[in-house]
Amino acid sequence: MEFTSDIFKQFDKKWALLTAGSKEKFNTMTISWGGLGTIWGKPVATVYVRTSRYTHEFMDNGEYFTVSFYPEEYKKVLGVLGSKSGRDIDKMNDSGLTPKEAGETMTFAEAEVTLLCRKLFKQPMDPANMPADLVEQFYKKDAPHDLYIGEVIEVL
Repeated sequence: MEFTSDIFKQFDKKWALLTAGSKEKFNTMTISWGGLGTIWGKPVATVYVRTSRYTHEFMDNGEYFTVSFYPEEYKKVLGVLGSKSGRDIDKMNDSGLTPKEAGETMTFAEAEVTLLCRKLFKQPMDPANMPADLVEQFYKKDAPHDLYIGEVIEVL
C-alpha cells in the first residue's frame, strides 16, 4: 500500500470527495479538511463532516467510506459536488463522474487515488473546546462537524 503526495496540500489545495454508503444508495461530498497519519498502529484518514450534511447520515450508518483525489480538470465538478446536496439533486448522475465499487462502498473511476477506509472512530467537535475566533468564523451560522477516523485498508 503506497500513497506518495504532499499531504499538506492534498486536501486543502486539491480537495477530495468523501463517499459513503452502498452500491444501492450512497452519497458523496467535496471536502477540503482532512488529514492522513497513524493512530493505534494503523494508517488512517481523518475527515470532518457537518452534522447538517446529507453525507453525515451515510457516514453514521456505514462501516466503510472512501476519500478520493482527482486531477485538476475535475475541480469544477468537485465545486458543484461541494455546494449542492444529494437531498436536492441527483449528484451521481449530474456530476458526470462514473460510480465505481470500492470494497463495500463506492468511489469514482476518474479518481487518481482512492483511499478505502474502515470507520474506527467518531466524535463530535464541541465548539466549547475551540478558540472563540474559530467558533465565530466557522460555527456561528452553521452546524458543527463530527470528526471521523478511518483505517486506510487499501489504496486504489
